[in-house]
Amino acid sequence: EDFVVEISGTTVTITCPLTDESVTWQVTKTKPDTKDRKYIIEDHDSSPANISCSSGNRKHEMYLNARVCANCEELDALAVTGIITADLLITFGVLILVYYFSKDRKGRASSSAGGRTRGQKMQRPPPVPNPDYEPIRKGQREVYAGLESRGF
Repeated sequence: EDFVVEISGTTVTITCPLTDESVTWQVTKTKPDTKDRKYIIEDHDSSPANISCSSGNRKHEMYLNARVCANCEELDALAVTGIITADLLITFGVLILVYYFSKDRKGRASSSAGGRTRGQKMQRPPPVPNPDYEPIRKGQREVYAGLESRGF
């Protein structure tokens, strides 16, 4: 059998596993004056405590390390699931909107600084010729005159 611990705000309620009518409680070197099976700690300060309950020769002990706060809200699993789902849907919605709006802007000319309109596209200059493979130009045939085709 185990202790039953219930936490609500700053109130901690501990139920002793002993079924006797009269139970003696001991909390970290103090002896509360209650004889009930339930021991209620009002305004618990979240400090750890050794708690024991006894009746006759039977004794149960536990270590209580409960964190409490005055203005905490308890959320059930359904509320947490709903919050996470709504957050994901909103995130994907914004992602899709950004994608479609940026997709439409690709084809348009963007306004650059100064508001200038773009002129015709400049053609890329031809690549720099390799001097080893220079094409034959008119008037330069004598350079290549010694390169006649040989007949087999």
